[in-house]
Amino acid sequence: MAKSENKFYVVWVGVKPGVYTSWKDCQKQTKGFEGARFKSFPNQAQAEYALKDNMWKYLGKKKTIKPISKAGISGTGIIQDSISVDAACSGNPGDMEYQGVFTKTGELIFHKGPYPDATNNIGEFLAIVHALALLKQQYKNMPIYTDSKTAMSWVKNKHAKTKLEHTTRNNEVFDLIQRAEAWLKTHSWDIPIYKWDTENWGEIPADFGRK
Repeated sequence: MAKSENKFYVVWVGVKPGVYTSWKDCQKQTKGFEGARFKSFPNQAQAEYALKDNMWKYLGKKKTIKPISKAGISGTGIIQDSISVDAACSGNPGDMEYQGVFTKTGELIFHKGPYPDATNNIGEFLAIVHALALLKQQYKNMPIYTDSKTAMSWVKNKHAKTKLEHTTRNNEVFDLIQRAEAWLKTHSWDIPIYKWDTENWGEIPADFGRK
């Protein structure tokens, strides 16, 4: 990406997501940051809009992340033919996003967000329900892995027990929560949801790599 002082740089995934007015500042947020996502725009208005929008609209169809190594799968008891989900949040509350990948390959299946003024637990909850609904729609019965016990309990109880304040900024998030809860209460499923053993297996394949 060539340096240009006339460009505005959107950092969706980096040290501190936001809009930057120089390539140097953009590099400070993305250089050496695993999984960094950023792009330049010709004016500030487009950049500000893109920051709040789905980044994949601007980054094309390269939606894969680094897969878990074969060494990290063999002999561990991990069910390879499964979906792994995870969420990330810059702040608490902050900009939240979540995604689901094929456990064996790391291939991205879905990615949503970022959504403003949300929490990581909400993202983990929405990711599990998203995976459940997708598998149900496709008549598949592969397991789902998550590293969040909280999200698993919320799904089990069919209710997101969040203490997050509902504001105009996070209206969309609360709408997603309500829709997820409604789905859980109106559907049945026999899809197993397993806790990812981070201590023994390393980070879950859907991890955003921001630790």
